Amino acid sequence: MSQSVLDMSDIDKPWAMPWQEVVKALGVPVDEGLSSSEVRKRRQEYGRNRLRDSERKSAWRILVEQFKSLIVLLLAAAAALSFAFGEWVEGVAVVVVIAINAAIGFVTELKAVRSMEALQRMGSVDAKVRREDQAKVIPAEELVPGDIVLLDGGDVVTADLRLVEASRLQANESALTGESVPVGKGVEPVAEDAPLAERSSMVFKGTAVTRGAGEGIVVATGMETELGHISSLVEEAEEEVTPLEKRLEQLGRRLIWVTLGVAALVIVAGIVAGKEILLMVESGIALAVASVPEGLPIVATVALARGMWRMAKRNALINHLSAVETLGATNVILTDKTGTLTENQMTAVRIALDSSQVEVTGEGLETTGEFLRDGESVDPADNQPLWQALEVGVLCNNASLEQNDAGEENAAVGDPLEVALLAMGAKAGLERDQLLERKPEMREVAFDPDSKMMATFHEENGHYRVAVKGALEAVIEASARVLVPEGERDLDDAKREAWREQNARMAREGLRVLAVATRVLEDVDDPPYEDLTLLGLVGLLDPPREEVRPAIEAALGAGVRVIMVTGDQPATARNVAEAVGLVEDQEAEAIHGADLKEPDSLTQEEQQRVLQAQIFARVSPKQKLDLIAAHQDEGYVVAMTGDGVNDAPALKKADIGVAMGQRGTQVAREAADMVLRDDAFSTIVVAIEQGRAIFGNIRKFVLYLLSCNVAEVMIVALASMVNAPLPIRPLQILFLNLVTDVFPALALGMGKGEPTVMNRPPRDPQEPIMTHHHWRSVGGYGLVITLSVLGGFALALTRLGMGEAKAVTLSFLSLALAQLWHVFNMRDRETDVIKNEVTRNPYVWGALGLSVALLLVAIYVPGLAGLLDLVDPGGVGWMLALGMSLVPLATGQILKQVTARDGG
Repeated sequence: MSQSVLDMSDIDKPWAMPWQEVVKALGVPVDEGLSSSEVRKRRQEYGRNRLRDSERKSAWRILVEQFKSLIVLLLAAAAALSFAFGEWVEGVAVVVVIAINAAIGFVTELKAVRSMEALQRMGSVDAKVRREDQAKVIPAEELVPGDIVLLDGGDVVTADLRLVEASRLQANESALTGESVPVGKGVEPVAEDAPLAERSSMVFKGTAVTRGAGEGIVVATGMETELGHISSLVEEAEEEVTPLEKRLEQLGRRLIWVTLGVAALVIVAGIVAGKEILLMVESGIALAVASVPEGLPIVATVALARGMWRMAKRNALINHLSAVETLGATNVILTDKTGTLTENQMTAVRIALDSSQVEVTGEGLETTGEFLRDGESVDPADNQPLWQALEVGVLCNNASLEQNDAGEENAAVGDPLEVALLAMGAKAGLERDQLLERKPEMREVAFDPDSKMMATFHEENGHYRVAVKGALEAVIEASARVLVPEGERDLDDAKREAWREQNARMAREGLRVLAVATRVLEDVDDPPYEDLTLLGLVGLLDPPREEVRPAIEAALGAGVRVIMVTGDQPATARNVAEAVGLVEDQEAEAIHGADLKEPDSLTQEEQQRVLQAQIFARVSPKQKLDLIAAHQDEGYVVAMTGDGVNDAPALKKADIGVAMGQRGTQVAREAADMVLRDDAFSTIVVAIEQGRAIFGNIRKFVLYLLSCNVAEVMIVALASMVNAPLPIRPLQILFLNLVTDVFPALALGMGKGEPTVMNRPPRDPQEPIMTHHHWRSVGGYGLVITLSVLGGFALALTRLGMGEAKAVTLSFLSLALAQLWHVFNMRDRETDVIKNEVTRNPYVWGALGLSVALLLVAIYVPGLAGLLDLVDPGGVGWMLALGMSLVPLATGQILKQVTARDGG
């Protein structure tokens, strides 16, 4: 019956075909399975059952990526220019800068990437198959199309299977479809156009069997599975360039034009003034060196690396350095629901009876708790409707709950809803095993999506008691009576309507509502869903994760929109959204995936509706990508959180993909920029705060470095234009840029940030690192430093009669000290002159001490002093240099006080 070559096109939609036809097309006897020879042929044809391995990021690739910055390329051009004109020392110095920056970035990112790879490695999974008329356990990757796979509760599905047998079979497909409730499975075909979540005749790779047993025939393996198709979407999703990378590239482009423009202007002006061409070319090189902030790549890399290390201590593993800052720019978070906002663990919290409401205490798998009516404790044994409702919940059940006496957490297997019913029964002393000894189960009618009910038959005193649970609309139609403390009463139309209103009230409170009923029969083969006695409603809650509500409040307070995007039902999504504080009430709109049109076909009004909505339900992986793209097209910086396979393409497409490390699937973690090892949603808010602080620090040290470099450019340019000696030499500029500038800038990058950083709205995503205001500040600070240095240089040459060597040393010291004190001008103007984020930063004081020491070394160590053309300026020179260096600091502080007072 087997065949060596299969035409898989014959089973293009196996869920819509009778299983007998699928088996025939695959050429395999169900009761025997494939032979070893046939397995070998099919493995050779279809390959191993595994997803395509993600490309391992090599150390060489990580190293090469460190040189892709425009600023690094600008530095390389400056080095090449120095070598071309024989300025070997300057050229080597710039190359050293590039190497230091690359080394820091390489080591940090290599460590992060390897940590991510270690987190992604998972153990192998086995599958139970029937081959050659024997049940065997084999590695899952050895499965081939046509294999007969045997399924039991708790198994992980390792390929896409068309079911051929199903006994009370349910599967948890939340990782694939986003549906939090286990899905009932059967062998009957479904419609060809049935969406993935409704293909009940199939089970899919990457999902798990929650209860029951079954057999299925493999119809797809590896990349041909639904999981494989989603994995392909991940590869196709375009990875976004992060906002910080965009801003640094913009800054680099601007610096290139500034450098070329200023150098050309000075060279042409000097030649026109009759100066030697070689002298002017040397001046141009000095200007090129002066205009490029050599320390910027190093400081930016170290600041981001420090942010990465801080986040690692908070259980957030960052894959890319720039991802730290990008979270700070985030103004939209698209979050999954199941397992991200909720615990994915049902708890029975209320039983509604005919004449009363009974609250149930205890959470999760706890088996101790109280039953409270109007705040008073109730003994369930004294209340027949309550007692029978609890019994039905325990009897009409296929889960198991193992109770531990040593204070350990109870262990459960099965549908979370049924586990919750067992935990509730245990609080009343009803344990399933003991109850079944007294009332043995004789028959089960499995849950049917059409009837929306499940029933079990139990022998009791020579009769059969039927335990029924299901949706109220189904159970109430099958019920003729209702149980009250005094006995059974007829269920008239008014009573039915009252129960429906009670059901609606509980649903509006965010509870999943389940009706329970019973009946006594004489024959075990009688139909279960007739003439029932309604006992009550059980309200179950999938509790939000404890830290989610304050985290969402903090995000909203910081001006960050949080949007729920889930595969679950709209009502469930809306209830959870209200519970976690995402929306104020259940009137908030929840857009159904079926109502989402293709982006190209949206009207302007529909597009605005999509952009303003906070809840999206029943969405597909493709629709998640469309939602991210829609927000990105509007200029938003989008973070996407998730843990399921269905989240992976969106995680990669987003500006920042945030995956859950514990609950998250391998595909999701591979696609993410950031993995939360503790699955704490609150860590995202911490990351946003860190990102904002880091961006503020980056802006401070960029402003600091550029204003220092602009001063150097102005000093060289003005001196060249008036035919004066150069007040500072190219190699001295390099020394300042690599030593005295870098350490204070590094200190600014290590700051903790301002305490009010989360009280501000997100900055405009289009806002560059340097706004017009900041460029004006750069020019103003640069001019003040330039005038003070040139003023000291002129005094030294004229009034004090110093030689050129001493005057150059004095201008070098004036510039160096002015740049060091300039770090205090980086405080926010609203802060105190003495106590502010800069003066409280211990790294600033350490950097100043180190830099002053290095200045002394540069002047008084003979070899270095000779290389830099520096001499001892003497006491007068030191006093003049110190005095002139304080002018920019005093000017900056006065201007900050004036502008703060004027509000401008």
